[in-house]
Amino acid sequence: MAVPPGPGTSGSAQEPPRHVLVPLALAQFICSFAGSNMNVMINDISEDLDTTVQGVQLAITIFLLVMAALMIPGGKLTDRFGRKRCLVAGLAVYGVGALLSAAAPGLGVLILGNSLLEGIGTALLIPPVYILTTLYFTDTAARARAFGAIMAMGGIGAAAGPLIGGLITSGLSWRAAFVFQALVIVVIVVLSRRISDPLPPEPGRSFDTGGAVLSAVGLTLVVAGILAADDNGWLTAGLLVLGAAVLAWFFRWIRAKERAGAEPLLSMSLFRDRTSNLGLVTQCLQWMVLMGVSFVVSAYFQVVRGYNAIQTGVIFTAATVGLLASSLAAERFAKRRTPRTLVTTGFVVTVGGIVTLLALAGGAQSAWASTPGLLLIGLGLGVMLTPSVNVVQSSFPEEQQGEISGLSRSVSNLGSSLGTAIAGTILVADLAVGSYAAALIVLAVIGCGGLVAATLLPRQRAVAGQGSGR
Repeated sequence: MAVPPGPGTSGSAQEPPRHVLVPLALAQFICSFAGSNMNVMINDISEDLDTTVQGVQLAITIFLLVMAALMIPGGKLTDRFGRKRCLVAGLAVYGVGALLSAAAPGLGVLILGNSLLEGIGTALLIPPVYILTTLYFTDTAARARAFGAIMAMGGIGAAAGPLIGGLITSGLSWRAAFVFQALVIVVIVVLSRRISDPLPPEPGRSFDTGGAVLSAVGLTLVVAGILAADDNGWLTAGLLVLGAAVLAWFFRWIRAKERAGAEPLLSMSLFRDRTSNLGLVTQCLQWMVLMGVSFVVSAYFQVVRGYNAIQTGVIFTAATVGLLASSLAAERFAKRRTPRTLVTTGFVVTVGGIVTLLALAGGAQSAWASTPGLLLIGLGLGVMLTPSVNVVQSSFPEEQQGEISGLSRSVSNLGSSLGTAIAGTILVADLAVGSYAAALIVLAVIGCGGLVAATLLPRQRAVAGQGSGR
């Protein structure tokens, strides 16, 4: 992706376009917020729509899965139709989905509005957020700050989703939380009017429809297999095997297209860099832990302990504060420590936080006893979210930044959907202290897997300013 001279070009006396950064960071915030705020509405939605905890879990997981499955195709469409046009289209689809969710008479309409339309809208608007940031902020230091701000807003949106959602749900209703999302979308649309596309669209550019379908179907089958685990073991095994086969077919498909000289959905070169692959693994596992913990703790305190939305949201304040504090210090950390050190430290602190939650898993303790564990989890995730993505993006030249950005965001969202599906399935199988502890143990094991991957990263410092975020 060639970057034209622009307001943020290195050596230019003109200040970087901060009016561009505000709507882009706000867009990342609301999409991350949408992925976690429903966790505190489980009881309210279940009662109002006459559904179950599993029904709400299904809606949340489908939303995250749609984002993961369509993020890479969404990034490819920006070249064909233009970054600004895809951004606005994604905002519009998302806004319609939020309003439809607010008026949903049943779970089916909620899934249509929240899971499908908001998921599709997110997949359309998030790739332009990162591509436009790369195009506008060409100075290394300015781009590092811009991506750091977007990353921080994404992490805060995910961590603060339960708190903000709880406040709105308790003060008004769970439907008002979706109206809030629609209002934020209107603000972003207004603010983004000052954004212009630095590069013209390429309407004649080819699009790998077959690759997009295969990747989406494969990911969907894998997550569906996990969700079916508590109902039918044979169905789970069949879906997982079929999903793996479709994904293998996807990789054969893009390899064949590349050998034929055609443009595949993803270049195989993105998967040949060991450092990048390890970075993608750490990204996926980070978001598995974050979204898994968010769903499990929220569901447990609401369904088992009987807490309402605001009480549950307040409990997550510790995680929000921890993530905010460490995210704000991310740039300072990056100057003093290598990405490998930061990601490794982040996983150690996060796993320590989960162990602390495990120690407090008994039903007799006060909910506030969960504060230390959630604080540690927030601190650990905030430390490593940015450097893990920097490792990935700094592994590729400028012309591949758009493509690797789409893959990076897709992997992060896949981690979110897998975290909710795996930990949530364990919990809802038998909502009790034992299932709560079992779900947290699985998340701790996932965190340990991330720690192992982090220790295998190279020791050298990643190139600054090469992107960040979910």
